[in-house]
Amino acid sequence: MSNTRLIARLDVKGPNLIKGIHLEGLRIIGSPNEHALSYYEQGIDELIYMDCVASLYGRNSLGELIRKTAENVFIPMTVGGGVRSVEDVANLLRCGADKVAVNTAAVGNPGLVSEIARRFGSQCMVLSIEAKRVAPDRWEVFTDNGRESTGLDVVEWARKGASLGAGEILLTSVDQEGTRKGFDLELVQTVTETVGIPVIASGGMGSAQHAVDVVGTGADAVAMADILHYKRAALADIRNDVSAAGIRVRMYE
Repeated sequence: MSNTRLIARLDVKGPNLIKGIHLEGLRIIGSPNEHALSYYEQGIDELIYMDCVASLYGRNSLGELIRKTAENVFIPMTVGGGVRSVEDVANLLRCGADKVAVNTAAVGNPGLVSEIARRFGSQCMVLSIEAKRVAPDRWEVFTDNGRESTGLDVVEWARKGASLGAGEILLTSVDQEGTRKGFDLELVQTVTETVGIPVIASGGMGSAQHAVDVVGTGADAVAMADILHYKRAALADIRNDVSAAGIRVRMYE
């Protein structure tokens, strides 16, 4: 059994690390680089950088930020927001990214998932899904940082994305994001039972118990933001609490 990964998610707007609720009402937290380095030094397993306005403006502007981060941080980095072509992916990988997360462009051109997987490997292609509950047992895919509805069913899209070559799914509950009330456990379980690729649960973590709960539904990794950015819990304590619950995590010395 592989370790459950603990991942810091850093949403970026311009030069700033930001945080919102339901992906809205964005508040400036500080420097993305400084927070990334701090989380690395505390023993985070991976980083996710998301340019939260990139799709709106049709570009990803995180290249320089990733390049600076890669000078001092030596763990896997996933970068998303505004990735629209294999050329965009190649540029981010040259800057130091290990994986790319694609949402809006994949919905508009599903073939892009296969193109990225063929050229760079499935392990590089992360399908980012922003999900909103629209009925009992049903969630809809949203794009543009939770702003635009697509009419796509989340579970069907996850299944299709995996078949197209995605190596991992970043599954964000827009409903739970920023609330500190825990993950949408039903959503995560439904998706993990549907696809045979790793799923990163994102949106809602307010305590170590929330991580324990979502891993119990089948999540392979847990993305956290608010709990780290606002220092609501120390990463070492989160790791210890998750481990004490019987979940395998990398122990950091």
